[in-house]
Amino acid sequence: MDGIIIINKPKGCTSHDIVYKVKKIFNEKVGHTGTLDPMAEGVLPILIGKGTLVSKYLINHDKKYVVKLQLGQKTDTADIEGSIIEESPVNVEIFEKNNILNVLKNFIGKQNQIPPIYSAIKVKGKKLYEYARTGQKVEIKPRNIKIYDINLLNYSKEDKQIDFEVFCGKGTYIRSLCEDIAQKFGTVGYMKALKRIQVGDFKLEESVTIENLEAYINNDKFIKEKVISLETLFYENNKIQLEDKKLQYFLNGVKLTQKCDNGVYRIYNNETFIGIGIVENQLLKRDIVCN
Repeated sequence: MDGIIIINKPKGCTSHDIVYKVKKIFNEKVGHTGTLDPMAEGVLPILIGKGTLVSKYLINHDKKYVVKLQLGQKTDTADIEGSIIEESPVNVEIFEKNNILNVLKNFIGKQNQIPPIYSAIKVKGKKLYEYARTGQKVEIKPRNIKIYDINLLNYSKEDKQIDFEVFCGKGTYIRSLCEDIAQKFGTVGYMKALKRIQVGDFKLEESVTIENLEAYINNDKFIKEKVISLETLFYENNKIQLEDKKLQYFLNGVKLTQKCDNGVYRIYNNETFIGIGIVENQLLKRDIVCN
């Protein structure tokens, strides 16, 4: 089994937990394209078999989240799992709808963001959360990120909470975004809940739970519908047809003259999908072979 399956990760488990379970179900090599925090839920693309070889094409995908921001309190981890380290009053005027909309709108576009100290970013060979756990001070440099859109979903004056949907580029930390939004409101805050609803073209409505996967693993029709083949994954890429002799050279790793633009191509032999090839300077080389 080669391809990608979109798992709807529940709260309370790690991405590695999901990888382990899927590996056990399929008895294949399994990987993922990026972790999702244990307290978060939602879309987690899982790579199966030779699907693990396409991770390099998927790591820079844009993402969409549904977020619950809690105002008035700050935690050391910037999410609900941390300890409260600061409390601040929340002015009721914050919850004027137009005010919320205006503040959220200010975050759309390119900007610098300081990642949270509890993150896996490395500084001088150590992950930031390793510094945090020992109480060491470390300089955290801002990163360039992009927010494409933010939409207000709901808000509660009584609970001091704001729900919003954010569409963002790679490297965006939603925990930091929550703290920055709270600061714009003149208070502090943390990320109380997070659901990832889209990664690139992979959407929540296409996902499957681990429980359903376990229940229907012997249902070929179900598995075929849920596992995205490599051919389907690259359906927008142009095709290259190779006749038998050239195909053998291709499979053996020989570079072939191919007069076409640089890029990633689907490779076929007599309409049978073979895999993925890369053209550079009119030379075609093997990348991923499925058959």
